[in-house]
Amino acid sequence: MRLTGKQTWVFENEIYVQETGTAVGPKEAEGPLGSDFDITYDNLHCNEDNWELAERRLMSDSVSTTLQKATLQNKDIDFFLAGDLLNQTVTANYAARQLGIPFLGMFGACSTSMETLAIGSALVDGGFANRVLASVSSHNATAERQFRYPTEYGGQKPDTATFTVTGAGTALISSVKSPIRIMAATLGKVQDLGITDPFDMGSAMAPAAVHTIAQHFQDLGRTAADYDLIVTGDLSAVGTPIAKQMLLEEGYDMAGVYNDCGLMIYNKDQEVFAGGSGCACSAVVTYGHLLKEMKKGTYNRILVVATGALLNPTMIQQKESIPTIAHGVVFERVKGVQA
Repeated sequence: MRLTGKQTWVFENEIYVQETGTAVGPKEAEGPLGSDFDITYDNLHCNEDNWELAERRLMSDSVSTTLQKATLQNKDIDFFLAGDLLNQTVTANYAARQLGIPFLGMFGACSTSMETLAIGSALVDGGFANRVLASVSSHNATAERQFRYPTEYGGQKPDTATFTVTGAGTALISSVKSPIRIMAATLGKVQDLGITDPFDMGSAMAPAAVHTIAQHFQDLGRTAADYDLIVTGDLSAVGTPIAKQMLLEEGYDMAGVYNDCGLMIYNKDQEVFAGGSGCACSAVVTYGHLLKEMKKGTYNRILVVATGALLNPTMIQQKESIPTIAHGVVFERVKGVQA
């Protein structure tokens, strides 16, 4: 691995996504990508007694599905890198308790999907691991209870609010050749433009996505034309046009190549306000849908930039503004390798 430019790692050894696993809730299963997910539930409780257990079930399902596809067992994995949105990353912690795999809990809010993938790839590339699981989860009801109001409260929300995706996604990173190679990762800097409204995450996170994408282009000497698709994590209907305009002002025309996972995961007629968000948003769209499309040959090279708002309820109550971050990972299709 070498540092290229200011913030981009280019992996010098061949690092691959060997397998993936996804599990989602009912709204995600009813969306346009529903058939691409491995496990779907028709109820938010995911057949568990409470919301937090439901989220834990989703992460465990995504991990077990990944291992089953790879015909591996827990003992075959060197490290488990995982995170979620709950205080002290308790979903990941308790999932790790069951797995018995050396564990690194990670938090980048909704950017954690690409953060875990980037760090896991670096570990494999540097020879510090042979197989790493990168996993994230989120749940609409657990996130609402922690960051806003419990779902039972029935509080009204503005159109700028995003809808936390109920789901989990896991990727197995290794040097075993597969149709999807991880080529590079650009790690973001914290950005804060003074947004204080927790019901407008799109506006808050757009500058972080823009900074990481622009830095990625500068570090590698690339433009949007070098990619078949560039997706952000969860800017949704509010943040997506802001990001596109900001990038255009910096000289990067994203027309025809840019989309957002928060817009892709739900149908327009679903009641999800501005669109999807949450750790699982970029994870399930990428691991469940985009990598499948790459294997089909729809895309040859994509850049996934997961965005995260690094806030908690206490900071909002103290009238702090919202710091945000974005991490990007480049995936490339390996021609001639069968899935």
